[in-house]
Amino acid sequence: MACLFHIALAEIAQASNSSCNSKVTLSDREKDCLRWAAEGKTSWEIGMILKISDNTANFHFKNVNRKLCTTNRTQAIVKAVRHNLI
Repeated sequence: MACLFHIALAEIAQASNSSCNSKVTLSDREKDCLRWAAEGKTSWEIGMILKISDNTANFHFKNVNRKLCTTNRTQAIVKAVRHNLI
C-alpha cells in the first residue's frame, strides 16, 4: 500500500514539474523587478524606481514565482539567472 502511495506521489510531482520545465518567458516589467530585487531593493524601493506601487511590484513577483515554480524572491532570482532570463 505504501509503495503505491509513493508511486502516485512521484507521478504527481513529475506532472507538476513538467509545467515548470517548459519554456518560460518573463515580461519586461517582471525582469525589471527581478533585476532590482537582485540588487537588494525592497518592493517599495522598486516601486519608486519603476514608478509603480509596491503592490504592483509584488504582483509581478507573484507572477514570476508562478511562472518559475519558485516560492520566494531569492529562489526566483537564482532560477532566472540560471536560465539566462535576467
